[in-house]
Amino acid sequence: MDQTNLCQLIHTFSTVELRDVRRFLHSPFFNQRKDLMLLFDWLCAMPSATKESTWRHLFGDIAFDSQKFRLHLSYLHRLLEQYLIVKEATGNQLTNQVTLAVAYRKRNNQTAFERVRKTLEKSLESQPLRNAYYHQNHYHLLWESHQHNYTLNPTDVSQLRELSNAADVVYLCQKLRVVCLLAAHQSVYQADIEHDQEKELMVMAERAAYADEPAIAVYMVCYRMLRKPDEAEYFQQFKAILMERSSNFSEEEVHGLFILAINYCVRKINSGQDKYSSEVLALYKTGLSNGYLFENGILRRFTYYNIVAAGLQSNELEWVRYFIHEYKNRLEKKYRESLFGFNLARLEYAHQNYGYVLDLLQKVNYRDILLNLSSKTLLLKTYLALGEEQMLRSHLDAMRNYIHRKHVIGYHRTNYLNVVRYMEKYMGLQLSDKLAVGAFRDLLEREETLSEKNFFLGLLPSV
Repeated sequence: MDQTNLCQLIHTFSTVELRDVRRFLHSPFFNQRKDLMLLFDWLCAMPSATKESTWRHLFGDIAFDSQKFRLHLSYLHRLLEQYLIVKEATGNQLTNQVTLAVAYRKRNNQTAFERVRKTLEKSLESQPLRNAYYHQNHYHLLWESHQHNYTLNPTDVSQLRELSNAADVVYLCQKLRVVCLLAAHQSVYQADIEHDQEKELMVMAERAAYADEPAIAVYMVCYRMLRKPDEAEYFQQFKAILMERSSNFSEEEVHGLFILAINYCVRKINSGQDKYSSEVLALYKTGLSNGYLFENGILRRFTYYNIVAAGLQSNELEWVRYFIHEYKNRLEKKYRESLFGFNLARLEYAHQNYGYVLDLLQKVNYRDILLNLSSKTLLLKTYLALGEEQMLRSHLDAMRNYIHRKHVIGYHRTNYLNVVRYMEKYMGLQLSDKLAVGAFRDLLEREETLSEKNFFLGLLPSV
C-alpha cells in the first residue's frame, strides 16, 4: 500500500502535522466517521501494511470487498486533502482578515466590516513585505472597500481610479518577476526572446508613479542585469538594491533573487572573469548568514558544491574548511557523506595533499552522475600532479567509457569529453616546443565548453 496516493500523502506529514490531522479528523464539522480515524491511525502506525491486514484491522473477519476498501481509502484521502486546503487557506493572518472582511460585507454588517477593514489596513502597512503579496492584499482591501461603499452609495466610484492603479502594480510585480526568470533561463538555454513585449512592459514600469515600489525597482534592475550582462554597473545596482530591500520580500523570493545574482557571477567566472569569484563568495556568505540559500532548512547539494568552488577560487581555504564541516548536516541525508567527502578532497587538492585526495575519493560512493564525473575529473588532475602517467591514461579511458555508458547528454557530455580530450592532448604536448604550446593555448582559449579551461592554461609555460 506504500504506493497509494493516501499513503504517500501521509508520509509527507511531520510529527506536528500528524497531531493536527488527528484533531482535524476528530472534528465533527469535517468528519463524523470513526472508521476513517481508525484507518488513519493504522496507516500511521503500520506504514508497510498490506490491503489484507488493513481490512482485517477495520472489519475483522468480514470477507474482503475491494470496492468498499477503495472507497474508504478515497474518503480518507479526500479528508486529508481538505486538511491541506484549510491549513493553506488559514495559515496567513492577512489573508484571513481579507476573507473575514468579505464575509462581513456579504452579511451587510457595516460596523464589523469597518472594524476588520481598519485592522487589515493597519496590519498591511505595519508588516515589512512590499512585494506582489503586499500589493495583492492592498488591491483586495481596496476592492472590498469599493464593494461595501457602492452598496451604500451607488453613485460613488471615487475608489475605482485607485483600484485601477493598484491592479497595474500587481500586474507589474508579477510580470516583471516572470520576465526576469525567463531572461535567466534564456541566458543559459538560448531560447527565443520576445523583445517587443518586454519593451512595452519596461515603458510601463518606468513611469514615475512606480519609482518607489521595491517590487518593481528590484526586478527592473534585475532585468537589465540579465539582458545586458556586459554592462557590469547593472549587477552592482542589483546587488546594492537587493541588500537594501531584502526585508521587503519573502524568504522564498529573496532566495530566488540571490540565485539570479549568483548565477550571473558564475557565468562571468565561466567566461574567464575571475574577479567575480570574490563577488559570488560574498553573495554566498550573505545568503548563508541570513538563511536565504536554504529551502525548508536544506542546503541544496549544487549550492554546497558551488560555494566550495567559489571559496577555492578566492583562495579562502580556511573558510572553506569551516564551511564544509559547518554546513554538512544541512545537506539532504542521502547526499551528505558523498558531498562531504568529495569537497574535502577538493580542499586537500588545493593544499596539494594528493595522498589524502586519493584516500577520500576512493572511500566515497557517488550516486549522482555529475558528482561522479566531477570526482573523476579531480582524480585525473591528482594523477597528473603525482606523475602517475600510466594510471592517468587508464583513468581517461575509463572516464570516456563511463560518459558513453551512462548516456550523459548535452552540455555535460561535451564538457567532460573535452576534459578527457584536452588532457590527452596535453600529455602528448612537448612543452619545449613554443609553436605547439602556442597552438594548444589558442585551441583552449577558443573552446567554449570546458570547465577546466583555466586549469589547462595554468599548466602551460608563460609566454
